[in-house]
Amino acid sequence: MIIDSHCHIYPTKIALKAVEAVEDFYEQLPGEQYNGTVETLKASSAGSGVTHCIVHSVATKPEQVSSINRFLARSMEESEGHFIALGTMHPETEDLKRDMDELEALGLHGVKIHPDIQRFESDSPKAMAIFAECAERGLPILVHTGDHRYDFSNPNRIIPVLKAFPDLKFIGAHFGGWSIWEEATEALSEYPNVWVDTSSSLHWLKPETAVRLIRAYGSKRVMFGTDYPLWHQTPEIEYLKKLPLTEEEQDDIFWRTCADLYKIPLK
Repeated sequence: MIIDSHCHIYPTKIALKAVEAVEDFYEQLPGEQYNGTVETLKASSAGSGVTHCIVHSVATKPEQVSSINRFLARSMEESEGHFIALGTMHPETEDLKRDMDELEALGLHGVKIHPDIQRFESDSPKAMAIFAECAERGLPILVHTGDHRYDFSNPNRIIPVLKAFPDLKFIGAHFGGWSIWEEATEALSEYPNVWVDTSSSLHWLKPETAVRLIRAYGSKRVMFGTDYPLWHQTPEIEYLKKLPLTEEEQDDIFWRTCADLYKIPLK
């Protein structure tokens, strides 16, 4: 069993444009990216042995929140159990509680935000309001964390969140800090309310470094993720399988941690 804990999906008519925008943000990603559609993710998963995908998208404007969340909920329902969807939120929304109520009513399993693309500091008052709502409702929140070019989601912005909401289920994408992996791990791994995923990271990490980061957090707080459509699932899986980890650590990373965190009913 393999769960890909970090997948972006988009409606077919805007998928290519959305992928190009993300490619531009990350600058010179290696290899060829997928097209970001639901159908391509399903085909990739079938070919790579991925049994479940955590899917989400990002609202770059507050007025996009409702339509994106409805698309994600519909995609989850139509996937017949293959997709588990997280909703999006935006700090500039006119009515955060309304948006959160709708997210829960749609059956979405948590929230995904991207401070570096949505352009807000993770410890700003409006961002803190989102974290507060998630903590109160018991919803996990997946956050893009880290970027050496900016100061929206680096550890200095994340630590105040972890301290303010000790019961929050906070998932720091990209080992807690994209492009600053080791610095982020050193700063964040001591906080018991932070989980991480491996997405958009393994290409830049030596195997011994990846193992060190995994064991700093502990495998029960690490989840396999690709950041589809930016990365292909099969080589990411093969990279992790070759690491000198125990069978228990591999099971934690590939499915158990994610299933426990999102309460995924597995057969």
